[in-house]
Amino acid sequence: MVNDVKKENQALDFTAMAMLVVLCASWGLQQVAIKVAIRGIPPLLQSGIRSVGATIFIWIWMTVRRESFLEKDGTLYWGIAAGLLFASEFILIYWGLEYTNASRAVIFLYMSPFVVAIGAQIFIPGEHLRMVQVFGLCCAFAGILVAFSESLTFPTPRMFIGDSMLAGAAILWGATTVLIKASPLSRINASKTLLYQLAVSAVVLPLASLVRGESGIALTPLIVGCIAYQTVWVAFITYLAWFWLIRHYPPSRLASFTFLTPLFGVLAGGLLLDEPITGGLLLALVLVGAGIYLVNRADASKFDK
Repeated sequence: MVNDVKKENQALDFTAMAMLVVLCASWGLQQVAIKVAIRGIPPLLQSGIRSVGATIFIWIWMTVRRESFLEKDGTLYWGIAAGLLFASEFILIYWGLEYTNASRAVIFLYMSPFVVAIGAQIFIPGEHLRMVQVFGLCCAFAGILVAFSESLTFPTPRMFIGDSMLAGAAILWGATTVLIKASPLSRINASKTLLYQLAVSAVVLPLASLVRGESGIALTPLIVGCIAYQTVWVAFITYLAWFWLIRHYPPSRLASFTFLTPLFGVLAGGLLLDEPITGGLLLALVLVGAGIYLVNRADASKFDK
């Protein structure tokens, strides 16, 4: 019975893959929502507001479902650690974007699946990637390079600082995923795992905004709508689904799907903000799709023992 469960969870089923596509599309659209909302709310403060609001929603969700968030289950320090990693990741992302451009940021940030793959090999029992799956990750990353190839120039000293921050954010993102899967957090409800991260970031991010001297809020119905989308749909609903997936499926396979997020972001920017969509995007989609297939091909699970 145990072996059957393990075998089921080694491969992503249709439900998991459909959820991942929806999540990545939602996160890609969030990039547009952030760009719009930043006209009226500074970035770190915007992220802090999102975390505060989503913390309230997840607390209501757990209360209605009668899920205990005060139960002593040995996860407190693990949860705080995950929350600090989560908050630090966003600080580095938003701070780094002041030194480098968004296209370069995407390339460095989406090194994260490699961090997950390496970390999973070391810290998660039963996680083994074959060479074809490693090639799949590289293929998907090549798609990101194609989509944002115009940014592949030698960095200035200022850009190098920003690139380093985004690389650090990628490490923190991957480390958060591995920590959740490898620690006692993998045994608790996804809602409590999310509560840890949101609650910690709800404290850290506004403080970081204050330290950085962010100020000035100008609200419009559109900006309020963008914040509501980030808070309710992204930080509450999609993150809850993501942590449920981490609990039930191999993180390295889940991480391969995240390569779709920036491509969805480019598509959303083209459709909603009239940003240019290049022909290279189609090739990028093919490469990312091929990479995801190689990482998650149906016969791979029988080699992951």
